[in-house]
Amino acid sequence: MKHQCFNPILPSWEYIPDGEPHVFGDRVYLFGSHDIAHGWVFCLGDYVCWSAPVDDLSDWRYEGVIYKRTDDPQNTDGGMCLYAPDVTKGSDGRYYLYYTLDKVNNVSVAVCDTPAGKYEFYGFVRHRDGVNLGEREGDEPQFDPAVLTEGETTYLYTGFCHPGDTSRHGMMATVLDRDMLTVSEEPVFVVPGNCYSKGTGFEGHEYFEAPSIRKVGDMYYLVYSSLLFTELCYATSRNPTKDFKYGGVVVSNCDLNIDSYKPAEKRVFLDGNNHGGIVGVNGNWYIFYHRQTNGTMYSRQACAEAITVGTDGGIRQVEMTSLGMNGKPLSGRGEYSAHIACNLFRADENRQALQPKMTQDGKDGDEINGHIADITDGTVIGFKYFDCAGVRKVTVKTRGYCAGAFEVRTAWDGEVLGTIPVKSANNWTAFSADISIPDGVHALYFVYKGGGSAGLCSFTLE
Repeated sequence: MKHQCFNPILPSWEYIPDGEPHVFGDRVYLFGSHDIAHGWVFCLGDYVCWSAPVDDLSDWRYEGVIYKRTDDPQNTDGGMCLYAPDVTKGSDGRYYLYYTLDKVNNVSVAVCDTPAGKYEFYGFVRHRDGVNLGEREGDEPQFDPAVLTEGETTYLYTGFCHPGDTSRHGMMATVLDRDMLTVSEEPVFVVPGNCYSKGTGFEGHEYFEAPSIRKVGDMYYLVYSSLLFTELCYATSRNPTKDFKYGGVVVSNCDLNIDSYKPAEKRVFLDGNNHGGIVGVNGNWYIFYHRQTNGTMYSRQACAEAITVGTDGGIRQVEMTSLGMNGKPLSGRGEYSAHIACNLFRADENRQALQPKMTQDGKDGDEINGHIADITDGTVIGFKYFDCAGVRKVTVKTRGYCAGAFEVRTAWDGEVLGTIPVKSANNWTAFSADISIPDGVHALYFVYKGGGSAGLCSFTLE
């Protein structure tokens, strides 16, 4: 790679949640919803696309707006938002974008000759009698479409299933004809909601939303968000419309259930909804997901982690990291932006206190690097992982009304290797201390102790 990779994978001022990565030709394309900085509801932006060459996952390129919310004939006034989409290549060689708007129950489809060109509205997924899927009496509402095309058949997975809602049964699979619109096999339920999960093997990880479908060898993998909200789980089958078995958790955007460096139930990032999918690139597999920023659920950013698909087909849950798809630990030298922190929480877990958050100055679209704000006494900021050798000095850039120090550790509750005193500053100001970090691969944690509220722009290892 030309550069190191980080999480989030895109620039810190870009907000692409619900990420669906696909390899088309020699590039990886990332499709998703589009939040905005300082958002107040989900998905306020038009669909945009980013892509990277398969041989350099550090080199993401902005492809521009591929579809506007007003391109849908139901939304010419722009009053509805474009929710999570997916894209598949049809048997005719064209690319089909499936999506739902936030206040209707049907699935819209747009089409383009290239993966990241300008998509044009194509039609609605419909029954053979012409009634839109989701609008016929007895249909369950459509939501979060995921699609997979094999030959002239396309499989569509949809559904939203709020816990306790007996009117929603779970994730649906619907088979579409070669025109990419017409239902050729009626919806069937493939992953249950919590009201219908008894005896299925999905208990405790029932379907909530966010389906994503891939085929690995002869096995179909359905990734979805469970009722635990923060986690992406998976189920597998050798048939795309039946016999799916629960597999496990792939990733949680607060590391819930990870017990390698903390108690399993401890949440180490602002928790919120999750949505993503898996992709294979040059023999390596990754899970894409999103994290929450700006102290809300409405400004979400795309992240990715390397995963292993075992010989038995299983996937073990992976930690959130700062390095994402880098393939090896980050260099233990140089300056790193604070926005790549993968752990950010209060040690006392006091949710009534001011909570630290990822944010950015300016308005949405301003290409200003992100930072961490509202750092108060007991805030823990973690970065993973670095290959350190001969590090003897650590510098932080801070601002804000504060008087205290950052403790430097290699575990969130570990030994303090040294402290960096900081004081109030109106602009980003560097503060340094001579601190030796042991040689080897480590996580790095900065724990603030003191008064006031600080911001963190970056840290430097020397």
